[in-house]
Amino acid sequence: MYTARLAAAKEQLARLDRLSARFANARALAFVADAACAVLVLLERLPKRGGWAAAAALLVGYGVLAALHHRVFLREERARRLVALNERGLARLSGAWHAFAERGERFLSPAHLYAPDLDVFGQGSLFQLLNETATRAGEARLAAWLSGPAPAAEVAERQGAVRELAPLLPFRQELCVEAHAVARDKADPGRFIAWAEGSSELGPLRWAPPVALVLPLLTLLAFVLGRLGVLPPGLWWAGLLLQLGVVLLTRGRLGAAAQALSEGERDFMRYAPLFARVEAQAFTHPALRRLQEGLGADGGPPVSHRLARFSRVYALVEMRHNQFHPLFNLLTLVDVHALFALERWRTHHGRQVRGWFEALAQLEALGCLAGLAHDRPGFSFPEVQEGEARAVARGLGHPLLEAPVLNDVSLPSPRHALLVTGSNMSGKTTLLRALGANTVLALAGAPVCAGALELTSMQVLTSMRVKDSLERGVSYFYAEVQRLKSVLDAAQAAGGRALFLLDEILLGTNTRERQLASREVLRLLLATGAIGGVTTHDLSLTALADEPGSHVVNVHFRDHLEQGQMVFDYRLREGVVDTTNALRVLRMAGIPVPESAEREG
Repeated sequence: MYTARLAAAKEQLARLDRLSARFANARALAFVADAACAVLVLLERLPKRGGWAAAAALLVGYGVLAALHHRVFLREERARRLVALNERGLARLSGAWHAFAERGERFLSPAHLYAPDLDVFGQGSLFQLLNETATRAGEARLAAWLSGPAPAAEVAERQGAVRELAPLLPFRQELCVEAHAVARDKADPGRFIAWAEGSSELGPLRWAPPVALVLPLLTLLAFVLGRLGVLPPGLWWAGLLLQLGVVLLTRGRLGAAAQALSEGERDFMRYAPLFARVEAQAFTHPALRRLQEGLGADGGPPVSHRLARFSRVYALVEMRHNQFHPLFNLLTLVDVHALFALERWRTHHGRQVRGWFEALAQLEALGCLAGLAHDRPGFSFPEVQEGEARAVARGLGHPLLEAPVLNDVSLPSPRHALLVTGSNMSGKTTLLRALGANTVLALAGAPVCAGALELTSMQVLTSMRVKDSLERGVSYFYAEVQRLKSVLDAAQAAGGRALFLLDEILLGTNTRERQLASREVLRLLLATGAIGGVTTHDLSLTALADEPGSHVVNVHFRDHLEQGQMVFDYRLREGVVDTTNALRVLRMAGIPVPESAEREG
């Protein structure tokens, strides 16, 4: 589908480029003809009246051509965005999405309970794969969904909305094109929302609107009647002086109100086509219909109409930058009319503005999840329930890999854990990350890389990429202890509704203490009711599976030699691994470890 839409967008862009060239030539011809006509009149080669009339007509024609050419420019920009969107779609299908510029680093916190370990943000991350938002609010909403689990009912609603949006590629792309048209950078309506929810500064000027309505009319009437001889001919000057007084008395507060409005308005009015596109779409899922209805929650006109009304009045405020504005304002008191009209708009709609943009942000985030469902038809929607911690997957793979090996994983009830052993590079850590990343996707409302996944809404907790800190004077071991303490505290706070994923814990201490401490950490986590997985090279930990009442299950990955090379199948097997490959890895890296050392080990 991307290929066909890309070809159509490129063809449209080529047509518009040709049309733009014709308009450019026509404008140049009109300009040259206009200049030539003016020169001929000045040289008295053409009659003045006819020559200047022709020059004026050519100037008007040039203006019309410029306006039409501008519309072609806008259509070209839309076509370029469509080309870019479909190229991005093909990149996601081919694995080239790793080159996408927006990776969400601003949402990445080293202290987050799982994001750094599961590649939620950053290079090669879930966010980089999913993100197709155009506004900062939409981007933040997607990041929030990936940063914390949603309740089961909310997940079900998102899934239903995503299922409906997934095949609506034209709508999703049109929405993205309109959103990108707001600004080249992520448009942030926060300033306008602050203005809309703020208080009026025009209260002391409540007397001004009725005066501004009546006084210019009386002044005009005095002028007309003076010209007709009914009133003294100079009486209208008194009205004009009174209007000048109104201008001077209101100038300070009106100027401050206009400045606050100007700072908050940036790019706001350009959202109107975006809201109009959402209003025009026919949705069936209740969650999408609620979002759509939220754009007119009070039963009034659509948001796009309200923005159009704002735009028309705001155009009068923008006249303050025109050199003729002082005279026009003196004669009509237009500043009073315009700014009080916008205050009335704020009174009627200001408290709804935040909800409009929240609905838009949510729709953008849902569109990103729908993009994943569209691009990965082999993914499935998980079954998410409330209750005690549980996760059972069939055919689970890592969602960020192009061709993941699929494995079954079962943590059927609280206090269950997988103890994963295996040789180096065999797939132990990838299994944990696959389980974690798919859980993050599932609890965000997205499809997952699995044939089937059943799980409960729970907190994901990881300890995988622990780093020491010379700046803080923290050793690797103490940094890992701090991380494990955070994991344990979070599991307890979640009431055991948690999934912990620990990779080679407590490597920074001696073997004996590591064995004792690792067992105790695992026991404490399981005591909360949490479920999880632990990778280890310490085979003594596998004895936990033999303890009475234990729900710890030993599983492993293995490798084998083929023509002197290590081969991995990344298949999860029951039991404890019985082979190692550390010395072989050293030899592969060029370190001359004798084979006798392996036999001695």
